[in-house]
Formats: sequence, C-alpha cells, structure tokens
Amino acid sequence: MLLPFLIVGGLGLILLLISLVVGDVFDALDIGDGAISGTALAIGLTVFGASGAFTATSGLAIAWAYVVSAALAVVAYVVSVVVVRALARSSDGVPASAVGLTGVATASISPAGGEVSLDGPSEVERRMAYADAAIAEGARIRVVAHAGSRVKVEPEQA
Repeated sequence: MLLPFLIVGGLGLILLLISLVVGDVFDALDIGDGAISGTALAIGLTVFGASGAFTATSGLAIAWAYVVSAALAVVAYVVSVVVVRALARSSDGVPASAVGLTGVATASISPAGGEVSLDGPSEVERRMAYADAAIAEGARIRVVAHAGSRVKVEPEQA
C-alpha cells in the first residue's frame, strides 16, 4: 500500500539531489520554453511520496491518499516553479547600468584604468574605471558609459 508512494518520493529525492548538484536536468532539453523545471518536478514528486505515505498511514482509504498527495504535489510544483523563476530573475547575471551615477575617484584614473566609488543605492563595492583624460584621486566623477564591470567616467561638472 505504501510502496508506490515510497518509490515516487524516493525518485523525487534522487532527482532533487541531481538537480542541486548538476543543475536543472531539463534545461538541456528546452521543453516548453522552460515550463518544466527539474527542481520543481523533484519537489512535487517528493511531496507526493511523503504526503501519500502520511495519508495512507493515517487510516484514510487509499483512494484519499492518492487524491490528497496528488493535490499537495501539484501545489508544491506550482509554488516551486514560481520561486525558482523569481530566483532566476533576481540572479546577478546582468549588472544594473551605472550611466549617470556620480561618485568619487578612489585612485587616479587614466585611459588604462583606475577605481571609483559610486553613490548609487546598489553600489556597495568599488568599480574599475577608465577615462579619456587623467582624473586625480579624490575628484568627483560622473559615469558616461558602462561596459561589463568597468565604467567610463569623466570629471563631474560643478
């Protein structure tokens, strides 16, 4: 009576471990424009197995165990898809544009490079910078271009 739940839950745990170690296993398949998440599927299978085992041992009819576990698995899958997508969107893959921000040169800046500290709300670290002309350390600057992790700056106009 519990064997199907234990097998499905065990497969879910194995798939979850694979997804956590290797990455989402369905990313390479490109199924449904990312509609199927290996991590979310693993969570759904694990919840199905665990909730089915608990429901079946609680004394309810086995049909209710399947209904309850299937409903909880669908809810767990949907919630985990939403959470996984939200986390993927919030990753640090693309830095926010710093064009227009002001700050101060923390090291002298030349066409070869330098370093700045910017005043933006998400700017907690110093950035590598370069400029068309030399800028002295301590001078106020303004970002005019953003290329990767480096910014092009010019002296701030007073």
